[in-house]
Amino acid sequence: METDPEEDTTTDTDETSPVRQLTLLLDNRIGALLSIVDLLKNNHFVVLGLSVRDAIDATVVRLIVSDPDSVGTLFMEKGIPFNTTELIVVELSEGASQMSDCLRTILNAETNIHFIYPMLTRPNGRSAIAMCVEDNDFGIQILNEAGFKTLSQDELSR
Repeated sequence: METDPEEDTTTDTDETSPVRQLTLLLDNRIGALLSIVDLLKNNHFVVLGLSVRDAIDATVVRLIVSDPDSVGTLFMEKGIPFNTTELIVVELSEGASQMSDCLRTILNAETNIHFIYPMLTRPNGRSAIAMCVEDNDFGIQILNEAGFKTLSQDELSR
């Protein structure tokens, strides 16, 4: 079946890889998080973003890493269960003071934020936040239209 080149809707944004978060459910025990961070460090992966939500019996760890495909392979080889979620990473060119404008943009579009956390690294020397919203493609579109720069996995992994 041939495709009509006129119908190709690929944009520059589509050609970059979405940011992927790896989520782990760790036993709530001393050193569990350190063992994961050490495993990544010893295999030359960089943790770019981190969120930890602790509960009595388990801890949810959300990671943005320099190479999610390879880290996923490493976790599989080590028998570490995980799942992946695509996220939006938004660069805050004016720093934390710009976060309210970013959140207002999402609110005005009537889109829910499932979770949000700051990045550990400063892509392009600027603050950034990672967020998961109801529809990431729509979220990226409205943020870009409002003048925010959204980052791809490729841009984070440089």
